[in-house]
This record gives sequence, C-alpha cells and structure tokens, in this order.
Amino acid sequence: MSTAYRSATDLADAIRTGELSPVELVETYFDRIDDHNGELNAYVNVLKQRAREQAREAERAVEDGEDLGPLHGVPVAIKDLQMPIEGVPHTMGLAPLADNVAEETAVIVERLEEAGAIPLGTTNTPELGHTMQTYNELLGPTPTPFDLDHNAGGSSGGSAAALAAGLAPLATGSDVGGSLRNPASCCHVVSVKPTFGLVPMDTRPDAFSSHTPVGVFGPMARTVDDLALMLSVLVGQDDSDPFSVAAPRDDYTDATDREADEFDVAFTPDLDTFPVASSVTSICRDAVDALADAGATVSEVEVDGPDKGTLNYAYGTEATPLFAVMAQYLEEEYGVDVTGEDADDLSSSFVQTVGMGEGYDAVDYLKTNAVRTELYDAVEAVLDDHDALVMPTLSTPPLTHDEPYPSEIDGERAGGLPMDWGLTWPFNMTGHPVVAAPAGLTEDGLPVGLQIVGSRYDEADLLGIAAALEATNPWAGDYPEL
Repeated sequence: MSTAYRSATDLADAIRTGELSPVELVETYFDRIDDHNGELNAYVNVLKQRAREQAREAERAVEDGEDLGPLHGVPVAIKDLQMPIEGVPHTMGLAPLADNVAEETAVIVERLEEAGAIPLGTTNTPELGHTMQTYNELLGPTPTPFDLDHNAGGSSGGSAAALAAGLAPLATGSDVGGSLRNPASCCHVVSVKPTFGLVPMDTRPDAFSSHTPVGVFGPMARTVDDLALMLSVLVGQDDSDPFSVAAPRDDYTDATDREADEFDVAFTPDLDTFPVASSVTSICRDAVDALADAGATVSEVEVDGPDKGTLNYAYGTEATPLFAVMAQYLEEEYGVDVTGEDADDLSSSFVQTVGMGEGYDAVDYLKTNAVRTELYDAVEAVLDDHDALVMPTLSTPPLTHDEPYPSEIDGERAGGLPMDWGLTWPFNMTGHPVVAAPAGLTEDGLPVGLQIVGSRYDEADLLGIAAALEATNPWAGDYPEL
C-alpha cells in the first residue's frame, strides 16, 4: 500500500517511532494534490506554507522526545464550511466570498491541531452545504474518484473525494441532511454523524442553531479505526456551544475490536418509505448477510413511522429556514445579497432553497416537532430490541454531475428532490447518531454505502458494528488508481 493510502492510525504510529517523517509525509500528499486536484476539485485552498511549518515543528518534537498527541504529524483536510482557520480563505462554497479570510479558528480545527494533526487545506462544498451534490459557481463540481463523470455527493464531497483519492488520510465534514453520509457512500469512505452536542459547534452569530437538533460536525476517514480515533479527539464540552456535552467514558478505539457475534442488528431495505434501486438493495443485503455469517444476529424489520409526504414536508420546513436565516447573516456580515444582485454568482438550487425557507413561519416550524417525535418513537421501538438499525445510505449509486435527482427508481415513482435520493435526513430530524460505511461496488464499479443507526450516545456500538462489517469485506483495496 502506498504511503498516501496508509491509515491515519498507522501513520501516527510510524511518525511516533521515527519510521516516517512528518515533513516527508506532508510532501507526499502535496505531490498527489498537485497531480490530481485539478480533475477532482477536492481542495478549495491548499495550505502549503502553513502545513510545511507545522510539519517541521512536528518532526522537531519527535526528535526531542516530547509528549505527542494521538494524531501527531498526521495530515487532515478541513471542510470549507463553518470550520474556519484563522488567516485562511473561508468561502463556504460562495463565489462572492472567494476573497474572504477567516479571523478565527473553529474549535474542531483547534482540537485536531492540539492532537498534532496538520491541516493540508480546505475542501469543496455546495453553497452553505445546502444540497446533496458538491457543486458551486466558485469551483465547479467535485467528482467521485471512482468515476469522474459522477458526483462525489454532498455536501462534504470535497472531503470524501480527498480521502478516496489519497489526498488526505482524515477529513472533517458537517451534516444537516446527510452531508457526512451521502459523500461517504459516493466515495467509499466512512463517517459518523454524532449525537448532537457530542462534537462542539462554535457557530456564530447563532450559537443556538444546534438545539433542534439538525446539524452536526463530524469526522471522515477510510478505515473505521481511523474514524474512531478522530472522533475521540473531537468530542467533549466547549463553552462556545451551549448544547455541547462532556466526552463519554466510552473508548471508541477499543470498540472497534469487538466481534460480530456481540451485536444484534435490524435491517430495513427502505425505511418502509423510500424507493430504492434493486442494485443498491442487493449490495446492502449482501453486506448485512456477510455480517450475519460472521456471527451477528440480523433481523429484517419494519419501521412504523410517518408517511413519506409528511416527512418530506416536515424536513423541508425544518431545514430550508436555516438556509434562509444564514442568507440574512451573509447579507448583514458580508454584504452578500443571495436573492438579489449576487444571485447570478450562486447556484440556482441555493437561491431556490433560500426562497423556500423564507416562505415558512414559526408556527409551521414548530408543528414539525410532532412529526419528528413520531419518527423518533418509531426508530426507538426498533432500537429497543436491537443494537442498531442498518439500511442503504442512498437510493441509487452516485449520480452524474448533470443528472437530476431521480423521479423514478426501478419503475417506482420518486419525487425528483434531494430528499428522495438520500435515506439520511430522517435521522437529522430524530438526532440519532449514524455511522456510514461502504457496502460494496456495482457492476460498473460505483460505490454503494449503508448507514448504521443507533440510540443517542451509542457511537461506540455503531463503530463496533462498522468495524465488524469492514472485517467481513475489507474495502481498502477498492480505491481507484488515478
């Protein structure tokens, strides 16, 4: 395995023992970024001078025998959305903010750097992470490295593509409706949407945006061990987030050593709500069957939640006002007029999302909590008898850049909306933690992923199940040579 595809856990060990130089490692990734980022658009900004200085300091610390953090010298990619790095351009996917420079560093970045990680650059995202495909008028689309004609998914598509192409061993993402999990599925990597409050979100000017809970920050990686290690670095209370909680006692890295026969897993092919392509269902069933063959108890279940139309309306009422409010902040803080003079520099889907959000009132917004509660109770009814609920992440394999969201799947009508493509957003409504992992590849070589849903603060169990899944069908050798 080339150095660029070695796991972060392995890289950290090699740096600690002196086998690998942080300076040489950073240059390995910069060489790959120089060679491949032009076709991938994974990185918006590459921080060569800053990262090289940090790498030299990391190497000196090893030579001097200093105490080293768990990610000492390990490179990481940072999503260019609500995760600013002081002195570094922070565009949030917005062409009008191409020259905006961050004045402070986000807590999630501070924690990674305190653990010794070295940010290589910031990664592409649709405007404010508003949709499930990564494209914007600033940089263009980000493809999955498995097929450059197909999109990396969104909104953390730049981070996922960087991982799959060997342009970083770790990356950050955020998730309002699947933005950590959709690109993980499209790029054959792993991610975790944590229980809200577990990873602090120091969002300003609205520090209370996470109380609903809809949006979260989280880690992305190529291996479950790396995902567990990175999550352990990020969790814990911070005064900047009024809803953040103390780090749990669970050891996430130890959780990945558990055997498959310790777990009881429920499987649903469609959440009893979504049309799903037969190729996706087949691949996910095969993955779950392999988990059962390894000793896990697996049962197919029904999830008796609200109907699809009710869920769609509730989520739209919850999510789109968030973007409408953020658009107002953009105008107040940066002078960006989303629905006015700056609209031509923004994707039409973003402008439409903001317009939709402006059409709801507070009563509409609050009434959706009853729908969320009904869905939460339906998922909890399954989790009362099982350690996790497993299902596909997306209803089809990755879409091409110009392909609309599906209006029909295997002859079954779909709505042609992002919400018809991802099976992810219901768990933003309920707040359940979710680990996303590869399930397999289609006959055309496109990735298919599944998601593992658990009760609040059960991330350790979910990581254990994902690790057992990885052991049954290792995906480390699946990444394409670019």
